[in-house]
Amino acid sequence: MVTLAIAMPLAAQDQATDAALEDLIPDSAVENPQDWAIEEFGQGPDETDLGGEELDPETPLDDSPEIAVQWPDDLQLSPLEIDLPEEDIQFADLDVAGPDVAFTEADLVRLNDSLTLGFPQLDPPFTERGDFVERFEALSTIEELDGDDENIAQLAARAREDEELLTELLRVYGFYDGRIARSIGTNAPGGASANDGATPNPTVRFDVIPGERYRFGAIDLGALAMAQDAETLRRAFEIESGNPMQSDRIETERFDLDTALGEFGYAFARIDEPQLLIDHERNQGDLTMPVTPGGKYVFGAVTSSDEDFLSGDHLAAIARFDPGDIYQRSLELDLRRAITATGLVSSVTIDPREVSAPQGDEPGVVAMDVGIERADLRTIAGAIGYGSEEGVRVAASWEHRNLFPPEGALKVRGILGTQEQLLGVGLRKNNFGGRDRILSLDAYASTIDSPAFDANTAGLLATYERRSTLLFQKPVSWSIGVELVATDERPPAVNGVAAPRSTFLVAGIPGFIQLDTTDDLLDPTEGFRVSANLSPEVSRNRGTQSFYLRARTDASTYRRVTDSVVVAGRVAFGAVPGTDLENIAPSRRYYAGGGGSVRGYGFRQIGPRDTLGDPSGGRSLVEGAIEARIRTGLFDGAVSVVPFLDAGSVSPDVIPDFEEIKLGVGVGLRYYTGFGPLRVDVGVPLNPGPNDSPVAVYVSLGQAF
Repeated sequence: MVTLAIAMPLAAQDQATDAALEDLIPDSAVENPQDWAIEEFGQGPDETDLGGEELDPETPLDDSPEIAVQWPDDLQLSPLEIDLPEEDIQFADLDVAGPDVAFTEADLVRLNDSLTLGFPQLDPPFTERGDFVERFEALSTIEELDGDDENIAQLAARAREDEELLTELLRVYGFYDGRIARSIGTNAPGGASANDGATPNPTVRFDVIPGERYRFGAIDLGALAMAQDAETLRRAFEIESGNPMQSDRIETERFDLDTALGEFGYAFARIDEPQLLIDHERNQGDLTMPVTPGGKYVFGAVTSSDEDFLSGDHLAAIARFDPGDIYQRSLELDLRRAITATGLVSSVTIDPREVSAPQGDEPGVVAMDVGIERADLRTIAGAIGYGSEEGVRVAASWEHRNLFPPEGALKVRGILGTQEQLLGVGLRKNNFGGRDRILSLDAYASTIDSPAFDANTAGLLATYERRSTLLFQKPVSWSIGVELVATDERPPAVNGVAAPRSTFLVAGIPGFIQLDTTDDLLDPTEGFRVSANLSPEVSRNRGTQSFYLRARTDASTYRRVTDSVVVAGRVAFGAVPGTDLENIAPSRRYYAGGGGSVRGYGFRQIGPRDTLGDPSGGRSLVEGAIEARIRTGLFDGAVSVVPFLDAGSVSPDVIPDFEEIKLGVGVGLRYYTGFGPLRVDVGVPLNPGPNDSPVAVYVSLGQAF
């Protein structure tokens, strides 16, 4: 134990002591102290010889051998030993503890080796204990301590902070008479016994005695009762007199009330800061939160600060409200997001402006004044892909996103690859005739030189569609269009001798529909997608006219198994009924194999082959794949490992041939960026043909499906 020696001041001595000191001092010393000192000692206090010179304070200390005491350059003191009570502390009855508090029978919650919470109060029970402990653990300063670096000083300082934190948390839950009993002890680390030679660690125990929980008393919400929807709005604020008190619940209910005001037409409603008056005699808190509804409104016109760029009429067309609809703040925020989604603006502000005030039960009118700032409108984009079988593919594009206001874009794109070259020009009108609806016209010319065919193609495609965007992922997407294609094609050369060409003229009406319940457009972890592509077509070749239907259905599903593992699977089925295989242009037949199909095989290398062993394509297709996307701890979790198994078959008949299923297996890496994952897959064919390579490598942007 630490022993403290206390010196008492002279003023505390008694009168007998004072009298004895006076008897020892002679009268001559009192009358003339200097003469008495000379007579007794031979000199006065001012006659000390300092060598006749004034001592310079910078003069170094003389290393004289007469100075016998050595200066302690390396002074070492024995450590101060403090005896602390052991972990199991026996508590005496305290004034703060009532008859329903038993420290020795407290329910203990051990948060770590240095921190334990005790709950000795039996009645009334602490019903909020679970949430209370969780919040304390997240905020505790002792919880942050590293067990290897703990010491008494750190622990004592943080114990005081945590005691204040516990007191504040009790008040948050309405326990204004709560008490905290703090004690410090020691325990062996890791649960070892002190007899095992383990060095004991200091530990803190807080016993939480909440006492009686206060309740809400009177509740004053200002002028809320004067609103037209007073009863409905009051139900949105779910605090009633007599409810158990919890201060952060006030902010939650305030937010809910503010949301309700904004959704029921009160465009200029205001809620002042809440005030809570605690009455300790009643064990209640009276809540005052003045609400000013400000009258009910309907939507009026939408105005734009830049009419030549994005007009008010165009902004009104993409809004999800019409003039005369009851004002809803969520629709105002939705319009702001829709304007942002155009990609044409760098900032957006929307300010409701009163056009006419409410009159009696008639709502007022509020206009939406939209302020916008133009963004950079020109974009250059590019992508690079590689497959060991299909070679390199480089794609680039230039786009002006508002060349024809409003939202009229011009895009020039090109592809340069080992097997494909393309040049295209496209016009696109976003939000045409409705929200997220796109009218587009695309003209292109391409050449394809693959093991399956050689094709020179020119095409024109016009579509009208409703698609998902990064900000608005649609549960249902669709498109309808018209396609005109002229393609001059021939099979692969034989021993350097080119085969004769065939010209196909094709007209089609492509349609698409998709159901999407996934949680993310680019990297889903839950949900499913089902899509169908249908294109009735007419084809003319060498005087033969053919009618057929190109159809394909794709389905994929995603399931999060753990926090770091997502299992994804897909199936696809395609068929071309209506005509024979030779009446279909080779470029419009079905093929399988490659990074987006069956990995482990070359691009378009799965399916029927001609007499020379080259792929000839088919009239039906079936594919399937399953993979596990496993997040790792590398680069802060940005890297995933993806083992996969793919399968696929192509048949010359309308019904797929399941006897010729090709299997591929492999593993991939994903590096997640802000614009999607970078993908590298290495696949191996399990039942390769004579022309299949033993390993195939694929590099691209985005998930395989």
